[in-house]
Amino acid sequence: MPMFVISWKDKPDSLELRMATREAHLAHLAAHPGFVRLAGPHLDAEGRMVGSLLIVEAEDLAAVRAFHAADPYVAAGLIGEVQIGGWRPTLGAIT
Repeated sequence: MPMFVISWKDKPDSLELRMATREAHLAHLAAHPGFVRLAGPHLDAEGRMVGSLLIVEAEDLAAVRAFHAADPYVAAGLIGEVQIGGWRPTLGAIT
């Protein structure tokens, strides 16, 4: 099944909003076992969360876009810029 990357940067100065919405976001990811293969935050120089990176496995790009659109971070208005596209592992392993 194809793999995709979802990567985004939060809007500036939005750490409080991220933290307020984080549990709902994590629940959204957990509700899709097998779909989400790897996920974690982008960090700034001080180690604060400023975005996210997800590697997902899906039938097609439309399914990935729908999954992303349903993320509580999107509904909360946290996300500034986002990139969604195909991805193929070349080195290392995703279990």
